[in-house]
Amino acid sequence: MPAYPTKNAVAMPLVSVLVPAFNHERFVERFLDSVLEDPYPAKELIIIDDGSTDGTGERIAEWVSLHAGDLPIEYVRCENKGIAATLNELVARSRGELLRLGSSDDYLLPGGLDAQVRYLLANPRKGAVIGDSIVVDGEGNKLHDSGMRDLHGADKRLYRSDDGIRRAVITRWAIGGPVTLLRKSALEIVSRWTEGLRIDDWDMFLRLAARDALGFIDVSVCAYRLHDTNLSKTRHTATRIANLSEARQVAIRRTELFDEPCRSLLRAESYYIGAKIAFLQKRHARVALHLLAYACLVVASKFRFASANHHVERA
Repeated sequence: MPAYPTKNAVAMPLVSVLVPAFNHERFVERFLDSVLEDPYPAKELIIIDDGSTDGTGERIAEWVSLHAGDLPIEYVRCENKGIAATLNELVARSRGELLRLGSSDDYLLPGGLDAQVRYLLANPRKGAVIGDSIVVDGEGNKLHDSGMRDLHGADKRLYRSDDGIRRAVITRWAIGGPVTLLRKSALEIVSRWTEGLRIDDWDMFLRLAARDALGFIDVSVCAYRLHDTNLSKTRHTATRIANLSEARQVAIRRTELFDEPCRSLLRAESYYIGAKIAFLQKRHARVALHLLAYACLVVASKFRFASANHHVERA
């Protein structure tokens, strides 16, 4: 494992790597190994098994017994509470100034922690930074070089500015896998995860983007794994409707955080999600109504973006 100079190790802030684990017995050891493989020196590992019904808990316990002397580790098993509640408990147990969000079916890439820490040290007004990911399959074979570009079709140039990040987070959700390093202090501003949500990350990123607190580095910091049980990739119609309905409620609830034209853009997104729901429900008239409202709001927001840019250029 590469070693950092002693003076550099002392200067670097403590990072708490937070791992919510649930029914990933095939993958969880790979994530835990990747925490050790990353050479960043000042880190602790906190793991909560959120009521797994397979062998995940046993795999973690075995790994912890082998590596308890390699870095500070805390491991807790509890009844299932859901991802948001688990993340909030992980934060409460953490001692680090910075929080690296993990996922028990993905894994970190060496050097990612250092790159993200250095970004936050250089940009003190940012509350969090995201990176890119590679995409792998269930066996670890690489499928894509960029999760943002190749899997989600994102234009990474948008992430070069606060305005672009706001628009990207609102209109094209392209953040997959454990790509986020977050200041613990940022949670005092935007509050913690909203418990009860199953797909919680968009809600958090909207709150960060609304405050221009989200940064980006074009570095692959993790491997995002595609496999049969990815929550966001389900083909089950009722589950897809439930996930989309939750996302629509998040969009509606968070519009008040944004000024125009982003407020109209997020309202438009809520109608677009509504059209998807109506399509799955085979309510074709409602699809048309939602799409009409979506188109009107998108046009209005584009006009306001153009007007705002014109005023900036004249100034």
